[in-house]
Amino acid sequence: SLAHRPAGILAHGQKQWLEVGMLLVQDAQVMFLDETVAGMSHEEREETGDLLKRIVADRTIVVIEHDMEFMRRYADLVTVMHGGMILAEGSVAEIQADPKVQEVYLGTVAEVTADA
Repeated sequence: SLAHRPAGILAHGQKQWLEVGMLLVQDAQVMFLDETVAGMSHEEREETGDLLKRIVADRTIVVIEHDMEFMRRYADLVTVMHGGMILAEGSVAEIQADPKVQEVYLGTVAEVTADA
């Protein structure tokens, strides 16, 4: 059991779960999670996503995440920000197909060709 271990010796994923647990104990109605699954194994990412899906019914969860596979599987709505402003909002598929998002994050076709 991990209950009696100091937080400092926990694995990265376990520390992330501890932080989520601390928010749940406080009955936080809005949770901001930054790079929640970064450094986690595939199994840990699945367990984390499943946990977030179970608890989202009672609260708002904002996840800042670059793992698009994780977002595709678990996110209901994706908001892309650029320069402090909302650039696009929708499903992961809608965001990935959005020309504005592609231009800002991938560059234009002309820029890619010129750099090649």
